[in-house]
Amino acid sequence: MNMDFKRKLPIPQDIKAQFPLTSGLDAVVERRAEEIKAIFEGRDDRFILIIGPCSADHDDSVIDYISRLRTVQEKVSDKLYIIPRIYTNKPRTTGDGYKGMLHQPDPSKGSDMLGGLIAIRNLHIRAIAETGFTCADEMLYPENYRYLSDLLGYVAIGARSVENQKHRLTASGLDIPVGMKNPTAGDISVMMNSITAAQHAHTFIYRGWEVESHGNPLAHAILRGYVNKHGQSMPNYHYEDLIHLAEIYETSGLSNPTVIVDTNHANSGKKWMEQPRIAKEVLHSCRHSAAVKKLVKGLMIESYLEDGTQKPEEGVYGKSITDPCLGWEKTEKLIYDLADIL
Repeated sequence: MNMDFKRKLPIPQDIKAQFPLTSGLDAVVERRAEEIKAIFEGRDDRFILIIGPCSADHDDSVIDYISRLRTVQEKVSDKLYIIPRIYTNKPRTTGDGYKGMLHQPDPSKGSDMLGGLIAIRNLHIRAIAETGFTCADEMLYPENYRYLSDLLGYVAIGARSVENQKHRLTASGLDIPVGMKNPTAGDISVMMNSITAAQHAHTFIYRGWEVESHGNPLAHAILRGYVNKHGQSMPNYHYEDLIHLAEIYETSGLSNPTVIVDTNHANSGKKWMEQPRIAKEVLHSCRHSAAVKKLVKGLMIESYLEDGTQKPEEGVYGKSITDPCLGWEKTEKLIYDLADIL
C-alpha cells in the first residue's frame, strides 16, 4: 500500500475513560438531549439556531464565543434555542488546507491525530462545563463519532458525505438529531434518500463490529444551496423551495418532518454578510405558510468573534481561518432581531 502506518490510535472507550465527563455533566447532556428532541418532535415550538465558527480552531476563542452565546441565550430563551457549532473536522474541496482541530490541534503546527482526538474531546467537555451547552459537530469520519458520542447535542452530515452509505448507516444508529445536507449538485432526492436510510434500521460493519441500528427518527434535511453545472452558487432557501420540500415531506412517510436552513455556503454564494437577510427571509416565509412554519425548525449560521476570514498565520483572535463568518457584534444583533420577529 502507498501509505505509512504511523501509530495505532486508542479506541474510543479508552479515550473516554482517560478524559471522562466530570460529575454532573452527564445530567446536562441528558437534559439538553431531551429539550432538543422535544423541538424536533414538535412538543416545543422554540426556534433552533445552530450557530458558531465555520471551524473550531483555538480553545480559548471558541469558548469565549460560546460564553457570549450563553449570555444572549438567557435573554431569548422563550423564543430561541441555541446549539453552538464546534466543528472540529472539516471537509476540504480539494483535500488541501486546514482540516480542523482533529487533524491539527494547533493550526500553526503539523498533523497530530492523537493530540487532535484529545483536543476535540476536551473542547466539547469544556463547553458543557463552562457554558452548559452541548454543541453541534460535523460527522466527517463516521468511525470517529464514538469519541464524542456522549457529548454532542447535534450532528451534521455534509453535502459531500450525504450520499455515502457509511454516513447514512451510522446516522441510523445515533440517538440525537442528524441533519442531512443537500448535495453540492442540489438534487433534493439524494438528501431525502439519505434521510430515509437514516430513519430505517440496518445491519452493517462499524469499527470492526457487526452492529444493528434501530433507525433515527430525528434525521432531517438541511438546505445549504448548491452549485449548478456552470459552477455558480444557487440558493434553495426561498419560499418556493420550502413549499416544494414541505410537499415532498408530506408524501414521504418520514418521521418528524424538519428542515434547518443553512444561511451561508451556496445559499449566500459565500457572501457571509448576506446571512442576516437570508435568515429574516426564511422567517418571513414561515409567516406566510403554516406548512413552511411547521417544517422549518431552525437556521444554521456561521459566526465568530470577528468578521470575515484570515490565513492561519495572521493570528487574529476569534477570526475564522476557513470560511468567512459574521463577527460578534452583527451576530448578537441578528439573534435579538430574530427573537423579535418570532
